[in-house]
Amino acid sequence: MFYLWRRSQVPVKQPIKISRIDNLIIFLVCILISIISSYKLLLISPLNIADIFSWFLTFTEILISTGVLILVSKKENPTISSRQIFLIITLLLVLQVTKLALASTISPLSMIIPPALIISQGMGSITALAWVSIASLFWPDPDIIINNNLFFILLVCASIVSLLGGRIRSRAQLLQLSIFVPIGSFLSQWILIGKDKMSLFNINKQDFVFANGDIFSDSLLLAIAMLFTILFIPIFESIFGLLTKARLLELADKEKPLIRRLSLEAPGTFEHTLLICGLAEEATRMIGGDIDLIKTGALYHDVGKLHAPNWFIENQDGSKNPHDELDDPIRSAEVLQAHVDEGLKFARKNRLPKLIANFIPEHQGTLKMGYFFQKAKEKNLDINEYYFRYKGPIPQSKETAILMLADGCEAALRAMNINASDKEALNTISNIIYSRIKDGQLDDSNLSKGEIFLIKRAFLNVWKRIRHRRIQYPTSKNNTFS
Repeated sequence: MFYLWRRSQVPVKQPIKISRIDNLIIFLVCILISIISSYKLLLISPLNIADIFSWFLTFTEILISTGVLILVSKKENPTISSRQIFLIITLLLVLQVTKLALASTISPLSMIIPPALIISQGMGSITALAWVSIASLFWPDPDIIINNNLFFILLVCASIVSLLGGRIRSRAQLLQLSIFVPIGSFLSQWILIGKDKMSLFNINKQDFVFANGDIFSDSLLLAIAMLFTILFIPIFESIFGLLTKARLLELADKEKPLIRRLSLEAPGTFEHTLLICGLAEEATRMIGGDIDLIKTGALYHDVGKLHAPNWFIENQDGSKNPHDELDDPIRSAEVLQAHVDEGLKFARKNRLPKLIANFIPEHQGTLKMGYFFQKAKEKNLDINEYYFRYKGPIPQSKETAILMLADGCEAALRAMNINASDKEALNTISNIIYSRIKDGQLDDSNLSKGEIFLIKRAFLNVWKRIRHRRIQYPTSKNNTFS
């Protein structure tokens, strides 16, 4: 019973290993954060053992908190890179320095909420909430006292930004957030802190935006900071490899040059891609995966076929097959492998994010090119099966694994008779998926048996939708029937 229970659970996804040098740099930055956040405790005169002990406790607490923040980010996103971890702790470092320099000038709302938006967009809501918790609790200058009501408003607004930021799917929604959050903070401060803190007409024009303590100025500065943050998010995406929902939707635009070129030069591949998108999207929705990621990744998974579209059967008109004229199974297998290699070149040339580029090799994994391997055996060629396998790697995520399964099932389902029963379709799907499991292609995908069952049902549901009949319309001379 224990064995069956353990096998039924979702496998544990191992985090990406980070080099020792990167770990050392991250650790040194964490120590720097702890020093900046606690050194003022040592400036007390006269200094006694109790003060040193208090400083040491604060230093250790902050250092442990930064470590917990890194662990939370790795737990939420096991594929997080060292650059992204460095971004998280660097934002915390900059915040602590800003608190020392400008805590008496700038509202804490404007210091903490904008970085939370960046983190939630790029690395998820849980990581952003953890960052907000640490950033809100540790203030380097013990003389800075925050009003309890203001602290409560800060936590509420930062939590809203963290939660919504991880779900927002367009730049327009980000702009709405940058308007409504400052308005909400303004109304909350007006109710909880008091309208006597708003002196709109009595503030010096030079200090209008930086009049700390004035609720209107604080809200205005927050709105400006969030607007500038939205403008700089694309830069953060490029430098730190962040992949936001808005960026995914932009890449999924079918008018993008690479996708447009695929539809014109390899129309069969493009049609095949759209069908796979339908299968993969439904399966990903069924298991609660990242739908935007797999929709975008599926669009780009076969762009490598642009290097030689007519060598792939879906783009041929039936008149001739270049593989028949070549009559060399080994070279034909090299052409098939080339669509993966060339796809990665297209990805680099078009600056596709790594998570999207991963779909290109992983959707084939190390699958065997069975047709050409069989051709080689028919020619009595004594050659190792290794030369007829893709180079891999095998799928490293649920999304790339689903795409591999959708790629294998799409052609088989489309070729089935329209009168085939649901049981026959499900058997076809099950056989293809079982062959991938037996071949070890899903070993690193983190898919559980329950999720694989749901994927089968999702593929079946899509097949049932696309196999619908059409009535036979009567013909006439003027063809006026619609």
